[in-house]
Amino acid sequence: MTEQALTFTVNNKELLAISHLGLKQNNTGVLIVVGGPQYRVGSHRQFVQLSRTLATQGISSFRFDCTGMGDSYGDKKGFDHIGDDIKAATDAFLKMQPHLQKVVIWGLCDAASAALIYAYQDERINGLVLLNPWLRSEQAMGKTMVKHYYLQRLLSKGFWKKLCRGKVNVAASARDAKGFVKDSLIADEQSINSYQARMLSGLQSFDGKVCLILSGEDLTAREFDQQTKASKTWQKLRNDHNEIHRLAHADHTFSSVEFKKQVATITAEFVKHL
Repeated sequence: MTEQALTFTVNNKELLAISHLGLKQNNTGVLIVVGGPQYRVGSHRQFVQLSRTLATQGISSFRFDCTGMGDSYGDKKGFDHIGDDIKAATDAFLKMQPHLQKVVIWGLCDAASAALIYAYQDERINGLVLLNPWLRSEQAMGKTMVKHYYLQRLLSKGFWKKLCRGKVNVAASARDAKGFVKDSLIADEQSINSYQARMLSGLQSFDGKVCLILSGEDLTAREFDQQTKASKTWQKLRNDHNEIHRLAHADHTFSSVEFKKQVATITAEFVKHL
């Protein structure tokens, strides 16, 4: 397994990356896009471990610090404005490993959202691995909180014991619940330029294959699942061409050794079968 640090340039800013060479040189590589306040290592070294595991499966990968993050220069951008970073990273990846013909973008949370926004614009991208994509809206958050938080509280013995002992602020809880119900009933009037609309447009325009991985113990995953299930416009995500994997007990970042291994296995199998 070969790992090499390198730099590449985006809008006159130097970005740092680590390239991993797969042992068997599969002709499809994995570009790991980092989301949130993270850098190329990832939470609990997830991206390092993923890249090294993929390399043992013959799959090359490339992980990098976005503009303004980690060891890369510049001012941090919002996840929905890192298309230039993704394109330049893809260029650098393919230049570094010329045996590659296609690229799968791998992203967690808002990096998955960024991947959906970008992928259709680049014919070199033939697959997406999307983990707990960020699709937050006031309407979705209201529905998710009502369904997965307040309903569960009402069904909890602990809640009723606290209520009987006077340890629950009923008025405050009622106000919060009322607010979330109100939000859940507000019509979703997303502008054509919202990141949610751009994600949907990206999905509809993307000709490659999608592998969706959702955590069972994560509100972000539940919001995404709830919104896309309820909307006919998102149904392309659930056609036979794509894959959906649900890890019932995983948290948002798949932090346990077991769940990181499952994610790596799913990713490797997806890439090999493209």
